[in-house]
Amino acid sequence: MKKSIITAMTAFLVSSAVPAAAELVFPLLSYRTGAYAPNGIPIADGFSDYLTLINERDGGIGGEKIKMIECETAYNTEKGVECYESTKGQGSLVYWPLSTGITYQLIPKVTADGIPLHTMGYGRTSAANGKVFSHVFNFPGTYWDAASIITKHMMDVEGGSLKGKKIALVHHNSAYGKEPIRTFEALSEKHEFEFITLPVDHPGQEQKSTWLQVRKERPDFVAMWGWGVMNQVAIKEAASIRYPMDRFIGVWWSSNEGDVLPAGDGATGYKAIALHNTGTDFEIYKDLEKHVISKGLAAGAGDHIGEVLYNRGFMQGALVVEAARTAQKIHGVSNITPAMMRDGMEALKIDQARWAEMGLANYAADINVTCENHGGPGLAAIQQWDAGTQKWTMITDFVGADRSIVDPLILEDSAAYAAENNISERCN
Repeated sequence: MKKSIITAMTAFLVSSAVPAAAELVFPLLSYRTGAYAPNGIPIADGFSDYLTLINERDGGIGGEKIKMIECETAYNTEKGVECYESTKGQGSLVYWPLSTGITYQLIPKVTADGIPLHTMGYGRTSAANGKVFSHVFNFPGTYWDAASIITKHMMDVEGGSLKGKKIALVHHNSAYGKEPIRTFEALSEKHEFEFITLPVDHPGQEQKSTWLQVRKERPDFVAMWGWGVMNQVAIKEAASIRYPMDRFIGVWWSSNEGDVLPAGDGATGYKAIALHNTGTDFEIYKDLEKHVISKGLAAGAGDHIGEVLYNRGFMQGALVVEAARTAQKIHGVSNITPAMMRDGMEALKIDQARWAEMGLANYAADINVTCENHGGPGLAAIQQWDAGTQKWTMITDFVGADRSIVDPLILEDSAAYAAENNISERCN
């Protein structure tokens, strides 16, 4: 009996001395249901598959396995906040809500809780000012960058000037869709073009009146801030009134294959701004096939690989993994905390050499985040759809936004937020 007790005590002491295997927890606030599921599914699949690849091929990040917690929001702000509250205590290192509405609600929460929030190419644009928003990051670009880059492309098409032209913004009637309006207004003053807005109510299936208005106003260009079914309806409606597709330019959330395929040949020529390249012609996709797809570990049905939004989620996974690696190097530990992850996000640098090492050569622009600049480079390209080949083609290089317009707007809005919330600037 004594021997049994001693054996049990020894086992207990040994197990107590050996720490439990650590995991790096990445929550995924996804929406695989609801009106926006056709867009939410490929993004969630891409993010999930990248993390699975890192676990299967590399054994995790710095020796620590990744644990992904997926929580369904149905693109509903209240559900998104509930997902955050129910998962933040599980060691969550960084949040990626994929919704501007949810983002606005989470900004004060993550700041108080000390957990970084990455709103890649969406959310509150002025969060790019790291002096005010310590825990929010929106690299590699913001909606205001997008509005400026789209306007630059319109100017290039018109030979360098938009004076006297008319630009319409067909936008989702939500915080997301309204985000670029002030930038377009500032740009219209600078470049002397007329700017009109055409809001489309959720979910965007009824747009007859919107496109009758487009036909009446005859704008020289139409920009679109759409999401979900709104995108494919808008593109079909534009084709039905024979609006010239090469003058119809969507934001990077209005650029998925599912947005253009329903319009058939009518979608040919449609353009959209792009944060990254498309397709699977990158070395890392060979690893994905070997370590994830062939093993039956792909997320969902595995039928979106290489699509624009799948690659968006894939890039999101790559960015948070690299930020975690950076955090591990900064702090000299592998089992990082949310506070350490925040430091990794703020010191993230990915040049073309590193993209190539990751198997993603010519995939995206350089990333360089600093304490002052949480918005990253603000670079994007223009891509164009060809219904014949059913492919997107980059038709420009990655170009920058008009900083003389965008930066003052960021400073103005972030300063107002700081004053309202009694926030002192940092990065001194």
